[in-house]
Amino acid sequence: MSAARAIGLMLGLAADGALGNPRRRPPVTAFRRLASAPLGPASVRSVVAGLGVAAAAVGAGVAVERAGRGRPVVQAATTAVTTWAVVGAAGLVTQGTELARDLEEGRLEPARGTLSELDTRVADGLGLIGLSRAAVETLAENTSEVVVAPLLWGALAGVPGLLASRMISVLRQTARGTGRHHWAVERIDELIHLIPTRAAASLTVLAAPVVGGSAGGAWRAWRRDTIAHPSPNAGRVEAAFAGALEIRVGGRTVYPHGVVELPVLGVGRNPDAGHVTRAVELSRVVGWLAGATSVVVALTVGLRHRKG
Repeated sequence: MSAARAIGLMLGLAADGALGNPRRRPPVTAFRRLASAPLGPASVRSVVAGLGVAAAAVGAGVAVERAGRGRPVVQAATTAVTTWAVVGAAGLVTQGTELARDLEEGRLEPARGTLSELDTRVADGLGLIGLSRAAVETLAENTSEVVVAPLLWGALAGVPGLLASRMISVLRQTARGTGRHHWAVERIDELIHLIPTRAAASLTVLAAPVVGGSAGGAWRAWRRDTIAHPSPNAGRVEAAFAGALEIRVGGRTVYPHGVVELPVLGVGRNPDAGHVTRAVELSRVVGWLAGATSVVVALTVGLRHRKG
């Protein structure tokens, strides 16, 4: 079963790289619609409804996982399809490349539009430096949330892990997009991403030299600058990306619900379009390393179950 899960993760990641996801109606859109529907009114009831939707999706994943027990081909196929549906590595690289190209050519309005597809911050009024900074931060955060986290949870828990990781992320993003920070969603999201964010930061340190970046800078920024961050997870990967690229990110960020003053992460110059291009490549390499790591984790978990 461990081998089937590992094969499914590899096939799903390969499918994401080869086929990508439809830009207009990607599979994750269904998750977003399910998650956003209960979040209309800002009430405890809406939060419970949203978490109920996530629980139902995970329950369906458990049923699928059980149906595949003793049937390696079925398990590999369902894991592959789910991985393709929830992992957004190819889409992230595509949109990041668009952002970098528009910034290189000085087309700021299209860049703002692409950024808004990836992040809930207010992009209106951002200039070249502001958009470049936001792009690097968003690429780093999404690398952790839509690539590393689902792959690791998929390796540990199969289809239910893949679905749970992405559903909770979508639920949290939807809540933030409306300006309603629901503590229950935030706490569950923090718990689910506690390990993946640190894994993503570690992989960023390893990947930095591949894109001509600084592994030492990534390590120092991650360990030094995130101490001041109020969240146990947020900023870890952003700091590692900033350190790897030898730039500064963070600071004043405007969201629909208000202005947030975040700690400055990294040292060096302000980012430009060239740094966004390198951040895209860094995201790509981190995704490859995460895929390899997920295969090793899946096989290790399977061996432990057999010994137990």
